[in-house]
Amino acid sequence: QVQLVESGGGSVQAGGSLRLSCAADRFIECMGWFRQAPGKEREGIATISPGGGSTSYAASVEGRATISRDNANNTLYLRLNSLKPEDTAMYYCAADFRLPADGCSARRSASDYNYWGQGTQVTVSS
Repeated sequence: QVQLVESGGGSVQAGGSLRLSCAADRFIECMGWFRQAPGKEREGIATISPGGGSTSYAASVEGRATISRDNANNTLYLRLNSLKPEDTAMYYCAADFRLPADGCSARRSASDYNYWGQGTQVTVSS
């Protein structure tokens, strides 16, 4: 069973920054970050290719987020700057071994990922 463990969440003021981490117990080809606010659907916000050279972002975080991965340590990161109250959500790391023809970074649907972490809460106050 794949293990994904997120960390780095917390409470921050609007305008601040956070770096989330996701430690995996092995290398996994496709990885991404999702978030879910109360009463809302889970949103794919950032995805990354196996080598890290290709990334994709949702419009809601474009220009403020940077996804990266350290394959030597099987760790995925998300840096989120200029935080807004609407960024408040539970943030999840997702992963999948399947390598789609159009590339991992194109996969921002929750159904594209079989493995999930337990989530880390991010709360942004105004």
